[in-house]
Amino acid sequence: MARTDKMKLGTFVYTFGFHPASWLHPASNVNGANDFSHLLGVAKRSEEAKFDFMFMADSPAAAVGDPDALARIPTKMNRFEPLSLLAALSVTTKNLGLVATVSTSYYEPYNVARLFASIDHLSGGRACWNVVTSDHDETGYNFNREGLDPHALRYERGNEFVDVVFGLWDSFEEDALLLDRETGVYYDKTKHHTLNHKGKHFQVRGPLNIACTPQGRPVIAQAGGSEPGMDMAARTAEIVFSLASNIDRNRDFYANVKGRMPAYGRDPQDLKIMPGLVINVGETQAEAEAKVNYLIDRMHPDVGRLMLSEFLEADLRGVPLDQPFPMDRLPTAPKGSRALFDELVDFVKSGRTVGELVRHYAEKHTGNGITGTPTQIADFMEEWFETRAADGFILMFPTLPSSLDDFVKLVLPELRRRGLFREEYEGRTLRENLGLSRPINRFAKDSVTA
Repeated sequence: MARTDKMKLGTFVYTFGFHPASWLHPASNVNGANDFSHLLGVAKRSEEAKFDFMFMADSPAAAVGDPDALARIPTKMNRFEPLSLLAALSVTTKNLGLVATVSTSYYEPYNVARLFASIDHLSGGRACWNVVTSDHDETGYNFNREGLDPHALRYERGNEFVDVVFGLWDSFEEDALLLDRETGVYYDKTKHHTLNHKGKHFQVRGPLNIACTPQGRPVIAQAGGSEPGMDMAARTAEIVFSLASNIDRNRDFYANVKGRMPAYGRDPQDLKIMPGLVINVGETQAEAEAKVNYLIDRMHPDVGRLMLSEFLEADLRGVPLDQPFPMDRLPTAPKGSRALFDELVDFVKSGRTVGELVRHYAEKHTGNGITGTPTQIADFMEEWFETRAADGFILMFPTLPSSLDDFVKLVLPELRRRGLFREEYEGRTLRENLGLSRPINRFAKDSVTA
């Protein structure tokens, strides 16, 4: 059955672009990591293109690993705190949704509820919280922990965390503010509620000291393909950033997560599955491939080795690039994509050198999507959308803003010609533009059903 809705699009933002060598591109702003005008420019371009949102990926810690490699990767080592950035963008943009990653492992629910409610008010209803539980050891060392908490514990805490935040966002009902100067009553006390949450991980009395936000509550995004992650998404998320690079696997993921939603009383239309997609576009195939090779050729071998080390969870520092890959350092299972891991294993077994493997991984890692002409890319996106492998895409541009500009100039007109993407925003809030229903305040719902 043909779809009647439109494709959703978001810009994934690492400062200079998704590729680790993007800061070396002549079109980049080498000072961009601490230059607000650079990121405002990315936001403005995304908004002019009528994208749904700008997605700020984040980790609250600097990376650890090979110092020589890390000194060549500014994205990991020098970036804005995302909520401060979103607050600034909220008053300098008009329609673009603003998504920030905040971990349930290293914040308190009350802080998160108050921060995102404030940004939703400042932006007129465009805030979105990307809920993560964190998956890097280095973060825990800065928050009174020795690395990561166990996976199951992180998700147990994360689920309770989200429940508390939702409860705090319901502190004021939508019509609680009376603003009655004659009687001197600012709000209706019967429509202001104390949460009094006492759980395994949190004790939060509430109420939140900020009124109901323009969206009822900010939109919730999530990434995670594990069993607990998919269940959490079905219960709470409204955007899912999926990572499957194969259309069949993502179609299965799409059906799996949405199929769980009715058990939680949710309509599957209230969740948008949006795979991350790296786009390399050129007027010709050769031009698109040249853009990929340009960045790979400028990526230092230490950086490539570090990327491969993180994927394989194996320390490759000092391993000669001109020697065959040491089989004793090859794990039995990957940290990420199984399909890519299997491909790398076959590559290693063919006797290729470490240097050849690094380049092969860099090409596959940064080309996890499609490299081609506007028609080829539009065909790819249309197939994923129409066959319900995706409701849209979070576009991971190799360089910013130049790859974003290429997409807007070359691919977007073709998507619009096919009727797949909007000409204008449908509403004022992110929730309206994504076609998501407005949440019902739990206290108002309880009073109606009592």
